[in-house]
Amino acid sequence: MGPTSRPMGLKAGRTMHAGPLTYLVLALFTAVSLAPLIWTAIAASRTSGRLAQTPPPLWFGGNLFKNLERAWTEASLGDAMLNTTIVAGSITIGTVLFSTIAGFAFAKLKFRFSGALLLLTIGTMMVPPQLSVVPLYLWVADLQWTNQLQAVILPTFVSAFGVFFMRQYLLQALPSELIEAARMDGASSLRIIWHVVFPAARPAMAVLGLLTFVMAWNDFLWPIIALNQSNPTVQVALNSLGTGYIPDRAVIMAGALLGTLPLLLAFVLFGKQIVSGIMQGAVKG
Repeated sequence: MGPTSRPMGLKAGRTMHAGPLTYLVLALFTAVSLAPLIWTAIAASRTSGRLAQTPPPLWFGGNLFKNLERAWTEASLGDAMLNTTIVAGSITIGTVLFSTIAGFAFAKLKFRFSGALLLLTIGTMMVPPQLSVVPLYLWVADLQWTNQLQAVILPTFVSAFGVFFMRQYLLQALPSELIEAARMDGASSLRIIWHVVFPAARPAMAVLGLLTFVMAWNDFLWPIIALNQSNPTVQVALNSLGTGYIPDRAVIMAGALLGTLPLLLAFVLFGKQIVSGIMQGAVKG
């Protein structure tokens, strides 16, 4: 088959249309994906007594705004969301920037022990995060950072996964000839990173940024150890709704819904740019 040949039955410029089965499968997967979110909204609109009944409610009730107001007030979600925005935003910016620079170094620069350092970086991904909790807390306590946001931000400022992810992307998306041409024009390393590496890595940076922001927003284990209810993130604040002799499950669901809304809003606002960035990176690769 020659380079200009194409499968039989396909014409150049022809638009392929999805059939009914494709739409059925997509609708099924969409319904399964949205089911937990829809159930959370239904439970948040009911009372705790109704949620305990069998069968459970399958449609919305009339207590949604009342439960949302209770969750917002009882968990101090206003301050918690501000703290989480600062934490997740700082972690995302640091992870994307440093992972891109480190990934570029591993992908395109030649230096001693680069292979060993890369293996060491990847090896840290195999260590369960629970093993580092005690020494990390002792380190934070020695620095007197307990109950301060930097105790949550700095330990996760760089991601081994992010470094490996960006390294794999830049191997294909960034031609070495482009770097050599920039050096011949007298560009410094910082200028090459800013004007060559960052534009080439933009699609992968968008994907890594979204994944990092979601993980930082939903992180629970380390924030609940390093922070307390006087300076919480969203997940730490939501934990307070589950305390008490008989927790109100409807209010807990309302708090969970409020904690999820910023992530949904971020995806609605930037989802198109992220998807287009992924497609652009696929074409370049």
